[in-house]
Amino acid sequence: MRKLYLAAVLTLPLLASPGQAGVLDTMPFEGNDTGGIIAWSPDIAYVYRDIAAAHCAAYNKVAEITSVHPWYGDYVAFRCHFPRGYDPRKWQIYGPPVSVLN
Repeated sequence: MRKLYLAAVLTLPLLASPGQAGVLDTMPFEGNDTGGIIAWSPDIAYVYRDIAAAHCAAYNKVAEITSVHPWYGDYVAFRCHFPRGYDPRKWQIYGPPVSVLN
C-alpha cells in the first residue's frame, strides 16, 4: 500500500501538461530600461513589486512603483532608475549595485 501511495505521489507532477506555463509566463508585460507596465490581475496582487524589481535589476537599476490600479483592464506602472549614490567607476570594481536573489 505504501509503494502505491509513493508511486502516486511521485507521478502526480508528471500529470500536468508540459505546455502549462506559470503566472509570469502568461502575464501581459511590457518594459525596457526606463520602466514598464504590468497588466493587473489578482494573481499578481502580491508579486508585482518583485516582478518590477527583477526586471530593473537586469539593467542594474532599482524599481519604483509609480501607479497601481487594482482592477481588470488597467496596469501597474513602474520606472527603473539608478540607485542614489550610483557611481559607474565603483560598479566596475565592486560589481552591479542591484542583484536579484534567487
